[in-house]
Amino acid sequence: MALLPILRRTLALGTVTGAGLASYAAWEARQYTLRRLTVPLLPPGHAPLRVLHLSDIHMAPDQRAKQDWLRGLADLGPDLVVNTGDNLSHMHAVPVVTDALGGLLDVPGAYVMGSNDYYSPGMRNPFAYLFPDSGKRNTHVPQLPWPELKDRFDDAGWLDLTNGFGALEVKGTRIAFAGVDDPHLKYDDLERVAGPADATADLRLAVTHAPYLRVLDQFAADGYDAIIAGHTHGGQVCLPGGRALTTNCDLEPARARGLHRHPADSEPGDDGSAWLHVSAGLGTNPYVRLRVACRPEATLLTLVPR
Repeated sequence: MALLPILRRTLALGTVTGAGLASYAAWEARQYTLRRLTVPLLPPGHAPLRVLHLSDIHMAPDQRAKQDWLRGLADLGPDLVVNTGDNLSHMHAVPVVTDALGGLLDVPGAYVMGSNDYYSPGMRNPFAYLFPDSGKRNTHVPQLPWPELKDRFDDAGWLDLTNGFGALEVKGTRIAFAGVDDPHLKYDDLERVAGPADATADLRLAVTHAPYLRVLDQFAADGYDAIIAGHTHGGQVCLPGGRALTTNCDLEPARARGLHRHPADSEPGDDGSAWLHVSAGLGTNPYVRLRVACRPEATLLTLVPR
């Protein structure tokens, strides 16, 4: 029958195409990229602030290229580092992460934790996130050494914003912070950080690992100028051009990464609105190191006067 050769050729073509896509996705997952954005957030007359946003490093000890790339970010000379969690993917990753951060730990910083700081990763198909309820975190696994990571960050003087507040003065700008524990695990305690943002501060920043709408809504309504988040991996497996298909939370895919407004239809100056920056992050699940049309990233946000 003529049908059998056609089926064989179709199967062979599908196999070659699949292998090629997997090879490309594995390559792209290692193409670490620095994004640069300018955000009009400061009062008139204030010097620009360079804020390095790190997220979703998902470090394992064998990821030498990622460690070298991270180490080089200190050369940017940022004024502030904001880390939005998911630093770990291995029981022995804490010293690797802190060594790779290197000189960045000497810079003023603030952080929150993500689910992959708390719990060991498991084998996940990245395409599974396209299906409802597939993103639920398995917590019936060994815990990662997050207290050790917290101690390293605290010893460096970084602000722990886990369901709490903090304040820093950087280059003459007084910054009021609020943050929550990981909303993906439902560890966020919004009541503890509820209330108007500090009106006496020059800049008000809110920090969360996962950009769930309940968190974004409260921080924007409370008067924070910007919300900084990660978790989404930018969709991780995207359509050509970087169009995300999912965010692994209730944020719509159109805002899976980059700089946006919240609420989405608001404008600067609107009451109850804020800038929102979502990082696509630097890592993947350590067992499935694939990205498609969504390179791993860190972002240097240059804050300038409004």
